[in-house]
Amino acid sequence: MTKRWQQRPPGSTWGDWGDDDELGRINLLTPEKVLQGVREVTDGVTFSLSLPLDYPGGTSLNQRRYPPILRPTEDLEHKQDVFYNVVASQQIAPVLTDVWSDDVVTLWLQYSTQWDALAHQGAEFDADGDGVAEPIYYNGYRPGIDIIGPQEDAKGDGSGSLSFAKHLGLEHMAEHGVQGRGVLIDLAHHLGTAWQPVNLATLQEIMAADKVVVEPGDMLLLRTGFAEQILAWEKNPDPVAIQAYAPYLDGHDPALLEWIAESQISALVADNYAVEGLDGHQDPEPHTLLPIHNLCLFKLGVPLGELWYLEKLAGWLRAHDRSRFLLTAPPLNLPGTQGSPLTPVATV
Repeated sequence: MTKRWQQRPPGSTWGDWGDDDELGRINLLTPEKVLQGVREVTDGVTFSLSLPLDYPGGTSLNQRRYPPILRPTEDLEHKQDVFYNVVASQQIAPVLTDVWSDDVVTLWLQYSTQWDALAHQGAEFDADGDGVAEPIYYNGYRPGIDIIGPQEDAKGDGSGSLSFAKHLGLEHMAEHGVQGRGVLIDLAHHLGTAWQPVNLATLQEIMAADKVVVEPGDMLLLRTGFAEQILAWEKNPDPVAIQAYAPYLDGHDPALLEWIAESQISALVADNYAVEGLDGHQDPEPHTLLPIHNLCLFKLGVPLGELWYLEKLAGWLRAHDRSRFLLTAPPLNLPGTQGSPLTPVATV
């Protein structure tokens, strides 16, 4: 099949797993990597790494993302009457004692504990080699063709809009399975919860202090303390403090970006909002509002996890002088999604 691109971004992994690859570095979660994770299980203790999906509460963290709306699917009493009538017309005894419940949820997929898909962020890049940059996503997938933006719904009545990924959606990650060795770095233990960037030098000092080793294919998790404060606010977060709380990776440190690329991690996760900080910093180079998003989602094919809950896992690991565990963390197998809630499980 003809490539969708003539040249790839410097340092990217486009094409490393084939012209049609939609997994990126999730390809590094091989059977051997799964077995490495399994070998970390010694106690059979599990930790849920998900916040309740109705946290953080409100919209102060992101005005485009709302809490879930949960409601019954229908008037069950009315439907039960219809069911009785159907049964009676068929001359079957209509004496039933079942009690039914059924519900439906409207869910903003990136409101709480989530994966960012590779379709979540692209960039402008001259993939065609004609001297003109065009909007494009990981491995050359194109907006309007492979990732569809908002448009009127299929009914054509203007009642809603559709936006979906024909390619790079999280169903591919779900079908592959997301299981392997997780490695945790506890930033909050060393730095507290003050709003501050963490560059590579600081990150490596913490890793050395805790004897943390990251190897190719590992899923890297960072505890900042952000999710713990989210829980403490009890769905009523401080709208100012929530924008500047806890340490975060300094996406404007070139050495850190180089380390992320060279580490060959398969996924990058944090308990905060964006892994990196929305600190208003602007570099002269393009695509640098969220440099780690650009590097991971657009260039490397590394999915980002956000708003995971890591406090209890971090405490257990520290008490046992460990940093590694088996991580199981598939997104929803919902085709076309550009983000997905999940309930990750760590097993130690």
